[in-house]
Amino acid sequence: MDKELEWSYEIGRTAEFIESNKLRRVALQFPDELLKDSVRIVTALRASLSEQVGLFLMADTAYGSCCVDEVGASHVDADCVVHYGHTCLSPTTKLPSLFVFGKAPITVSHCVTNLLHYAQPTGKPVMVLFGLDYAHSIQQIRESVMAAGGRDYKREVQFADVMCSVMNPLSDPQVSNDIAADGVTSSNSFGTVSGNVYRIGGLVWELPEGSKMEDYLLFWIGSNNSAFANIVLTYSGCEIVRYDASECSMVTDLSQQRRILKRRYYLMEKAKDANIVAILVGTLGVAGYLNMIHQMKELITAAGKKVYTLVMGRPNPAKLANFPECDIFIYVSCAQTALLDSKEYLAPVITPFEAMLAFSRGSQWTGEYVMEFRDLKNSSPVESRNQSEEARFSFIQGGYVEGFDREGNDAEEDKEGALALANVTEKALQLRDDPNTTAKRTAKSGAEFLAARSYQGLDIHYDTSLPGPYLMGRKGRAAGYQDEKSM
Repeated sequence: MDKELEWSYEIGRTAEFIESNKLRRVALQFPDELLKDSVRIVTALRASLSEQVGLFLMADTAYGSCCVDEVGASHVDADCVVHYGHTCLSPTTKLPSLFVFGKAPITVSHCVTNLLHYAQPTGKPVMVLFGLDYAHSIQQIRESVMAAGGRDYKREVQFADVMCSVMNPLSDPQVSNDIAADGVTSSNSFGTVSGNVYRIGGLVWELPEGSKMEDYLLFWIGSNNSAFANIVLTYSGCEIVRYDASECSMVTDLSQQRRILKRRYYLMEKAKDANIVAILVGTLGVAGYLNMIHQMKELITAAGKKVYTLVMGRPNPAKLANFPECDIFIYVSCAQTALLDSKEYLAPVITPFEAMLAFSRGSQWTGEYVMEFRDLKNSSPVESRNQSEEARFSFIQGGYVEGFDREGNDAEEDKEGALALANVTEKALQLRDDPNTTAKRTAKSGAEFLAARSYQGLDIHYDTSLPGPYLMGRKGRAAGYQDEKSM
């Protein structure tokens, strides 16, 4: 067996986990960048397992590869999932999971030298955070720092821990979003989280009483990926430096990452002017995603806006362009895939946290950014009807705007039933022709948007109650259909 493969992908540990838990159908989930090693990994595992164990290789996940693909694993009736590569460690709902983070190369001595260089002159304590593929080297880095600085550095330099490497599904995801896990490296990783325990991106750490994150210098070990972007957004008030282990260099200029906050604030302001909102389902496996979808629907409805739910796998500009009536999209996904750069999209794509700020009247952004479902659960304030009827100043339009009486529209639609589209269209035309109206002159629902479109699909006549005849298409190939004359 290749020793490097055994070490990097933890073949022995994986085989022991499968045998000790008496698993018989195991799904192996690989991201695209690790597919080149998948055949060798399966071969090595097969040599270490009994013949009763069935291995199923999963790739090309419908959603983010950092999440456990429970839906794909259920298609083969798997007992568990072994997840390889970068992960967000989002809690699962149905299947137990074993995580193999991988072991990226790092020069420990060079990393420690840079860490001590930034720890001494700032006068701030240092919190070391890292990508999970560098978790294998953290103990060695910790020991080297202690050996160089003695006990003083134990107080001045602190290290985060990995939350877990084995995860059990939640017993009741509707009640709690906390993770139930085995193989925990820190006693404070799970359960009730106090004010001084922090969790993000699969990492957990605890601060001393009276301390807060703004008091610390954050030293990130890893690449400039989604996990690091999550750190920058969540702890924007902290001084952050990044050690790029692949280049053996320090990166201290994070102005490009911090510009993301300005962009997100602009998207929130655009969301306030939206009339039709679509919820993009970006995960089917992260625990709590159904609760978040329901919470978003209640929030949007209370704000007097029309809401639709879309399930389409990984979003892209072409897919979302099929829904031009939607003014804004809310992407319900794990923390490390929720931030989409929507510059190429026809409509902005925002996170549930941004939606809460945009659709809750009177909410103000303090700079704090929240990505995890467990931190957003039931945190949305419900505005009163009097507040929602007041005019609002739009920074995008540069003036005060008002919406339609949504409650009246809903009552009409429920009362009229089949005539709802005609009633909404008539009201839309009246508002469009009235120059004195102060309401927004945009569609308030998909039906109203369809009524105003120049193309509304196939021309179907409803002047008869009899079913229409079948319309047969052309037969043959495009190079020459059967009804075409031969040349």
